[in-house]
Amino acid sequence: MSEHSILFEAGDGYAVITLNRPERLNSFTAAMHQELREALAHVRRSEVRALLITGSGRGFCAGQDLDERNAASGAAPPDLGKTIGENYNPLVRSLRDLPLPVVCAVNGVAAGAGANIALACDIVLAARSASFIQAFARIGLIPDSGGTWWLPRLVGDARARALALLGERVSAEQAESWGMIYRCVDDTALMGEAMKLVRQLAQAPTRGLAYAKKALNLSGSSTLDAQLDLELRLQQELGKSEDYREGVRAFLEKRAPDFRGR
Repeated sequence: MSEHSILFEAGDGYAVITLNRPERLNSFTAAMHQELREALAHVRRSEVRALLITGSGRGFCAGQDLDERNAASGAAPPDLGKTIGENYNPLVRSLRDLPLPVVCAVNGVAAGAGANIALACDIVLAARSASFIQAFARIGLIPDSGGTWWLPRLVGDARARALALLGERVSAEQAESWGMIYRCVDDTALMGEAMKLVRQLAQAPTRGLAYAKKALNLSGSSTLDAQLDLELRLQQELGKSEDYREGVRAFLEKRAPDFRGR
């Protein structure tokens, strides 16, 4: 068994979180959720400006560890609402609300909640051998961790319904062509591309990226008029930021900007 359910690595302005239960395809336990909550809380209060999430071993995440759930439930039915309310929903909300870009590198199968946690990240790269499976239908459940929200918006209603009801495997190449993820890359290139991207984002104007993320998060339930007003307010605030002033100076001086995330 792995000593820690996750691994945390800090770099120059970025952090890497690795799900670390490879013997169980990084499936979630209560302890793993707790470690991940603590890591994300640390990211939020630190100087981290971009985050990368990936998995160890041959899979990204197989969702909930069903062995733990059975052991915890005994003869009584498990309270899935409690599990979701205490663990999965807060995780998804935390990833979406982090005021910095979150990159996900899917290195193998992403099934059930594992697939939807990947989709909760801002930019998803996947190895060519990776796949996404809404496995819930196979055990009599519905897609959770935002699955019923992500899927129609990413792949359209017809495909979303088929994926939710049939639990079919979606290859990384298919996920890219459907617009489910940002990009599919060769297996050997995945971590190199992911690290290149997170380092680039760590040097970007973080506050501007955070506001772009906020605006995009709100756009799905917003009218055009409300979104235009939101863009006005956010742009007004960003116009007073140090990064905006540095960006303009760098453009006029024909040099690379030195953003500080302020």
